[in-house]
Order: sequence, then structure tokens, then C-alpha cells
Amino acid sequence: MKTNKISIIGAGFVGSTSAFAILDAGLASDIVLVDINREKAEAEAMDLSHGAAFVKTVNVIAGDLKDTANSDLVIITAGIGPKPGETRLDVLNKNIPVFKDIIPKLASFSPNSILLVVSNPVDILTYLTYQYSGFPANRVIGSGTVLDTSRFKSILSKQFDIDARNIHAYIIGEHGDSEIASWSLTKIAGMSVDEYCRIADKNCKEEFKEAIQHEVKHAAYEIINRKGYTNYAVALAVRRISEAILHDEQSILTVSGLLQNVYDISDVYLAMPCVVGKDGISKILTIPLSDDEIKQLQHSANLLKEIIKDSHIDD
Repeated sequence: MKTNKISIIGAGFVGSTSAFAILDAGLASDIVLVDINREKAEAEAMDLSHGAAFVKTVNVIAGDLKDTANSDLVIITAGIGPKPGETRLDVLNKNIPVFKDIIPKLASFSPNSILLVVSNPVDILTYLTYQYSGFPANRVIGSGTVLDTSRFKSILSKQFDIDARNIHAYIIGEHGDSEIASWSLTKIAGMSVDEYCRIADKNCKEEFKEAIQHEVKHAAYEIINRKGYTNYAVALAVRRISEAILHDEQSILTVSGLLQNVYDISDVYLAMPCVVGKDGISKILTIPLSDDEIKQLQHSANLLKEIIKDSHIDD
């Protein structure tokens, strides 16, 4: 019987909740928690271990980077978060030395693993992980807009009073302010949103779509303003990506992958519908976007490239 070893780098709100979600889903035989605050990681590992009677057999430990050796999947949630008034560039520059230090070590300890980056700004840090690890691009994945896409479906489901699982929709591009709701591909029961609005007698004018996209884009800010952090839904997104990888599902998820010659976009990590399985990303799908959505995606790519250009990556 195949065993799965998952290492989670960073035992903060996102890392520890992701560990719980993965444990509860029975995805791993071994879970290693690594954090600069060793006592925090040890406490989280102990707490998780005490649920042994309620889940599939799993060994949960706190360790150092060397304890991640031979992991099948390494999930990176570590990083220095933003302070009030700081920009994404400020956050990036604080996290560059962190990633420059840990990524080569993680890659050397688990050369056949898949690296899943969750830390923000996720698209840029995934690009750096790709550079620092020396791994092929398919085995370096960002959590992308898997969570944003779920938020999009959740908000639409409340508007239309239908099951979110019956809505097919994608948020693509940057996981951040320039992300794009792909309305042209959004389907409910095989119908476009406009068609569904007509038969369901809903008022779905252009302002409706703008309001929905604004709510999706600012959802994290609203949660952070109220409780200081997000953790539950992002942990479920991490669990979903992990599940697709470890079970070789070949699922289509909007993870962040390396775009090369896609809509005239190259050498940047962005979220697109990707086929995800045991080898990581097996294919990035070139979906039929509208002209306006393509322009927005190109803008998103250019924005991230400018941030990288202005950063301290080469320092």
C-alpha cells in the first residue's frame, strides 16, 4: 500500500489548519510540520496527534527542514505577512531571503516531490520557488485562485439560491487585485449567466457582475478586517489540490502554473484552469476567453512582471 508523506512549512493559521484538513481527509500517512517557532510546531503536532482515534492512521511530527526528506508533497505556507500600509512589493522583498534560503534545501531533501506554494504574493513566490528549486515547472505549483474560484461560486450560489457545486466558473490571473472573473465561461446548468438570469427571472445587469467580482476580490480583506486572518477556506483549497495530486485525479483546478506562449504571455506564473495529478500540472488549458478577458489577463501578467522587476530578487 502506497504511503504519502506531506511536509508543511509554516505552522501558522494557514499551515496548521491545512494540516488539520489533510489529516481529516486521510490523505497522508506522515505529516511533518516545520516552523521557525519550534514550540508552536510541536504544539500543533501534539494537538493533531491527539485526534488519532478519529482519523486514519497518521504520524504527525514537528521537525526541521531535514525531517522533510523524501516527502511526496511539500506545502509552503511560511512567510512574513504584510503590515498595515505595506504593498505587495514590500511583502515580496521581505520574503525573498526566506525563500532563497529554504527552497534549495527543501528541493535537495525531496528531489522527487511536488512543491505547492501557498504563501503570498503566491504567483510571484511560486515563480521564485521554480527558479530556486531547479525543479521542472510542472512540479512547482501555486495555490493560485482555487480559493477565489470557490468564493466566486459561493457568492453566485447565494445570489441564485442554488448549489455552488452546480456552478462552473473560474477566477483566473493573479491571486490578488488584478484577478479576473471569466464571465464568458461561467455556466449554470449548461447556460450562461445571462441565460440563467432570464429563465430564473433574476436582475443581472452589468452592475450585478461588477458587484460580484468586487465581492470576490475583496473577500479576504473583509475577513482579515474582522478576525485578523483567513484560514478555513484556504486550508480546504490546499486539501483539494493535495487530493488531486496524491490521488492522481487529473482534476481541472485554477492553480498557478508557468505560462509560456499563452495569449502572448510568457515566463510568469498565473492561475489558469490546469489539469492536476501525480506529476503536478500535466497541462495548462488555453480556454476560449473573450477579448476583454484576454486583455485583463495580459495586464495581470505585466503587473506581476513589473513587481518582480522592481523587487530585490537579484540582491
